Amino acid sequence: MKRVLMLLVCVFSLSTVTMWAGNDKPIQFNELPATARTFVQKHFPQVKVALTKVDSDFFDKDYDVVFVNGDKIEFDKNGNWKEIMCSSNSSVPSTAIPAQIRTYLTQNYPDVSVVKMEQDRKGYEVKLSNARKLEFDKQFRLIDID
Repeated sequence: MKRVLMLLVCVFSLSTVTMWAGNDKPIQFNELPATARTFVQKHFPQVKVALTKVDSDFFDKDYDVVFVNGDKIEFDKNGNWKEIMCSSNSSVPSTAIPAQIRTYLTQNYPDVSVVKMEQDRKGYEVKLSNARKLEFDKQFRLIDID
């Protein structure tokens, strides 16, 4: 009987966690963390925001900003950008690209634009308009080209 009761408690706990995970909710732009608002205003000043939302998982929060032109930025709970995705007719603003990566791209890919950029604890991934993917470590050293 104790095993059945313990099993029921475990199943209930897992279903509760699953219910709270992935809870997207639209929010106002001014409800973003200050770091995220500053980033958007600095690097995307001319682009109109279409939607701002928060994704509250059980242990974490992410924020998404979607622009009218289809571009999208994902921020972590502190407002630091995690991913910048641009539509087919735009590119990541050069001011949003870290200076060391921007220098590398200017020297090696002068006629190519950045259409997607991701950052995580390991480093940066940059997708170019010519379909190449470049990976950089946290010290901005190129570690892979795909």
